[in-house]
Amino acid sequence: MKLQTEKGEIRISSEVFTNITGAAATNCYGVKGMAIRSTTDGLVHLLRKESMSKGVKVIYNDDSTVSIELHIIVDNGVNLMAVSRSIMSEVRYVVSKTTGVAVKNVDVFIDSMVIG
Repeated sequence: MKLQTEKGEIRISSEVFTNITGAAATNCYGVKGMAIRSTTDGLVHLLRKESMSKGVKVIYNDDSTVSIELHIIVDNGVNLMAVSRSIMSEVRYVVSKTTGVAVKNVDVFIDSMVIG
């Protein structure tokens, strides 16, 4: 994504958005980590910190905003609605504050729950 300022042009890569988003989401209470569904066996896998960006999809909108999709794994027994709202709020705030790009929407997909 390109941003034009009075001092010049800034380019922000997709990796920056996915890393910031993954870090913000996993810092929220009740989130065990980012998830990815295997194409070979169809199972959901918990991603390590190094590859948590695979659980994030960033869509660049025509109005210079971004839309974000997150796939997460949560702890068993948490209030799913409260966790989802917390993630949406935190991701929107952190991404906007860090990159200067407005976040149009954040969609949270809870792929699995972990006991313990």
